[in-house]
Amino acid sequence: MALILSLDAATSSATVCLGKDQQLLATECNTEQKDHAAFLQKAIEEVFSKSKQKLKDIDAIAVSAGPGSYTGLRVGLASAKGLCYTLNKPLILLNTLQILAADAILEMNNPEALYCPMIDARRMEVFSALFSNQLNEVMTTNTFILTEEAFKEELDKTSKQIIFTGSGVEKWQKIAPKENYIFLQQTTPSAKSLNNLAQENYNQQRFADIAYSEPLYFKPFYTTAKTTS
Repeated sequence: MALILSLDAATSSATVCLGKDQQLLATECNTEQKDHAAFLQKAIEEVFSKSKQKLKDIDAIAVSAGPGSYTGLRVGLASAKGLCYTLNKPLILLNTLQILAADAILEMNNPEALYCPMIDARRMEVFSALFSNQLNEVMTTNTFILTEEAFKEELDKTSKQIIFTGSGVEKWQKIAPKENYIFLQQTTPSAKSLNNLAQENYNQQRFADIAYSEPLYFKPFYTTAKTTS
């Protein structure tokens, strides 16, 4: 069973958790986004103190690498890479949207649905993707401008129920077609799904190159609106 330290500062709520297999041993959270940088180091110390584990004994470090807040992504990845170099441990990069999708799957337990997490990217823009119940990417992670026609081409390809979640849902819900859609209220990734995906990646030996790892910004913006020449 792997002992993994997981970090997430990609959204408005930052999380540090320590997990062994599917069990969470300790978790620290911060809801003040401007304080994420100061929060991480203290939270790392706290989870080891609470769990009675030692930092040197971890098997890997996982981090939510994006998409999300530009500053939060850089802070989270820098902290994770620093620990990996110091401790000589492997680095696991996680897609923030996939963590949100995993949360929605746990909540809804609908194997026939598709899951569309959204992270607010300001104005009418969101980071988004579409996942199956097995967390396979059906629509590639990207940045979208929300209009009534957003996602139409992709969503018209399926008759399955679409479940939307994340911080971008509130503004999408105001203009989205309502047929066959469910809108969840969860806006930030949970420690449970953060740890579960970290453990899955560890078991499959999906490790990143520490030296060349970068945050997943997913820019420039992408829109589904067609242009005419």
